[in-house]
Amino acid sequence: MVGRPSTDKYFLEIASVVAKRSTCLRNQVGAVIVRDKRILTTGYNGAPSNMEHCLDIGCIRMKNNIASGTQHEKCRAVHAEQNAIIQAALHGVGIEGATLYCTHQPCILCTKMIINSKIERVVYSVSYPDTDALEFFADAGIVIENIPLS
Repeated sequence: MVGRPSTDKYFLEIASVVAKRSTCLRNQVGAVIVRDKRILTTGYNGAPSNMEHCLDIGCIRMKNNIASGTQHEKCRAVHAEQNAIIQAALHGVGIEGATLYCTHQPCILCTKMIINSKIERVVYSVSYPDTDALEFFADAGIVIENIPLS
């Protein structure tokens, strides 16, 4: 079949659709956790539940000219990967042994959560300025692949 995407590109494309729900003004990020070619959970970056979104009140990081990949604690948003893992926990969905597809390379904070949730593989399409995260994945034995969508 002409134009049929690989399984990895298929789930990365779904992550990019999930990212459209993001309320972040800087990066719209989407994540999909998959096992055995079945979607377990999704997540996108945005403010915690019942709190105002950056779309409505502005971005603290932009106002303070904070560089991408630094001072994560200054961000109002819960990251897409974090939200996908939280959704699994809230709904009793086991994600051990799964693959996480994400529009962007996970930061070091998300990397530590991914490692502890026993996800085995991470596939992303856009690089992120966080080499520490890549080293953590390697040290933990988690397969990480960069597959650009375009």
